[in-house]
Amino acid sequence: MSQPSIPFIYGIRTILEALEADQDIQKAYLLKGASSPLFKELEQALRKARVPISYVPTERLYRFTQANHQGAVAEIAPIPFADFEESVEKIIAKSAQAPLILLLDGLTDVRNFGAVLRTAESSGVDLVVLPQQGMAPLNRDAIKTSQGAAFSIPMAKVAHIKDAVMYLQSSGITVFAATEKSDTSLYESDLTRGIGVIMGSEERGINPSVLKMVDHSISLPQRGQIASLNVSVACGVILYEVLRQRKLY
Repeated sequence: MSQPSIPFIYGIRTILEALEADQDIQKAYLLKGASSPLFKELEQALRKARVPISYVPTERLYRFTQANHQGAVAEIAPIPFADFEESVEKIIAKSAQAPLILLLDGLTDVRNFGAVLRTAESSGVDLVVLPQQGMAPLNRDAIKTSQGAAFSIPMAKVAHIKDAVMYLQSSGITVFAATEKSDTSLYESDLTRGIGVIMGSEERGINPSVLKMVDHSISLPQRGQIASLNVSVACGVILYEVLRQRKLY
């Protein structure tokens, strides 16, 4: 079944989070006859935001997605991306803490992408940097998995991650690459200064040409036989070690 070309999100809480983040919702489609308390809360929030509502049968909602839409789908404007260099300058100038920038080198799974955004927002990442090509799309599934983080965390795109690495280094930010090939443990690394952390794709990891440019590579110690962790899990471990070292808890 073909998907509509318009950007949309689904799920009651996802739409509520979009409203709370002042995301531009152009129209909502709600299941005719639904009446749960959470559904009523969504109706009220949509009306308060003056979003047009259409009450439709479940078949209409399944034209948007076969996933669990919870009786609610909304058309949205595309999520904007910030200018990378301008964002970095503002972070350095205004950040009370040492900057924390997350770079994603070609993640391909949309749910991993969404989970990483959720963890990044929760751990206080200042900016998420994405390549313009070879990256999972910020689509409805990524947004839903992010639990609203996609609406609130600043994101920027660059032509290539190498461009971002060079700019961060020239701005005094130390760049770390997370790779299981490193002999340096995460827990042996000083993460209290301004840093950028690169996470690689699920299949190939970080591009070798990017690895050659970073200041340090780090790995997570493992006692089991599996070669590496899921990227969203590894990202969470690293970002919360940053919080621990910086005593931000």
